[in-house]
Amino acid sequence: MCLAVPVRVLVVEGDRATIEIAGGTRVVSKKLVPEIKAGEYGLLHAGFIIQKISPEQARDTLALYEEIYGQSTSG
Repeated sequence: MCLAVPVRVLVVEGDRATIEIAGGTRVVSKKLVPEIKAGEYGLLHAGFIIQKISPEQARDTLALYEEIYGQSTSG
């Protein structure tokens, strides 16, 4: 099973983005979604942002993960 996790983009530099995930940060590729900007949300899978999503979708999905797994992935 593949799992994509909602993340918030903090900084964009070329085709890379610094994202917030599980209380920390990580640099990932945004080559698949070049239009994503700092402050927006995306789905992260295997080091790539694969889709842009709304803040509401991110919040709802993170709440569901927290309910299922009993821990927060948003920090």
